[in-house]
Amino acid sequence: MQDTYEIKLPQFEGPFDLLLFFIERDELDIYDIPISKITDDFLAYIHGMENLNIEVASEFILVAATLMRIKAKMLLPRKEVNPETGAEIDPREELVNRLIEYKKYKEATEALRKLEEDRQSITKRGNVLNENKEIAALFETEFEMQSLTMFRLLKAFQNVLDRLEREKNKVVHTVESPPYTIAGEKMLLLEKLESGEKIAFEKIFEGVENRLHAIFVFLSALELIQEQKMEITIGEGYNNFWLGKKTPTEQTAAEQEQ
Repeated sequence: MQDTYEIKLPQFEGPFDLLLFFIERDELDIYDIPISKITDDFLAYIHGMENLNIEVASEFILVAATLMRIKAKMLLPRKEVNPETGAEIDPREELVNRLIEYKKYKEATEALRKLEEDRQSITKRGNVLNENKEIAALFETEFEMQSLTMFRLLKAFQNVLDRLEREKNKVVHTVESPPYTIAGEKMLLLEKLESGEKIAFEKIFEGVENRLHAIFVFLSALELIQEQKMEITIGEGYNNFWLGKKTPTEQTAAEQEQ
């Protein structure tokens, strides 16, 4: 009875992945690839896929053809020359560059995959704020004592002191009725003008007690002028005003003119 055995080929993501496998397995120099050996290994892998009735992807076939073309150029006695520099062109140069680029992407992808695995292994703790609120609601006193610090205690005490200081220096507005009236000041002004002589504008403010009193005197003078009971004239000089009492005849004439 003949023994049977099953051949399994390793799976590769693409032809460049397979080439890198050969290079790393045999510890080959990627900048000086023995093109004949690596071509034979690559073709042997493709033939193994065909023997197992595995459909060979077109990209593997393309790379196989490229390797065979490079191998043929390496066997030519005369190498291609760069017209600009005059140096011989290595047929493997394009393949080497693409392999190096693919290796960089592969290493970057592997690093990202490991980061993803590490990240997925971390168990996140959710609803931390909600949990703290629930604990605070159940054990309010204990929760506050746990978060109590000397700084927070002193800050609260400072707030109390600030509030007391504001209340102490709080501005209080008191409304008081002034001891002066427009009617009373008008009578006093008319009495000063009773003699019939004109007096200087500043003279009517003699004896005023304060700023408020001076305002009442000034308003009273304006009302008397408006009522035609007192007249104001301009004297010589700057801001030289004189006040005098109008006679009944002058008042009547003024009223008729109006």
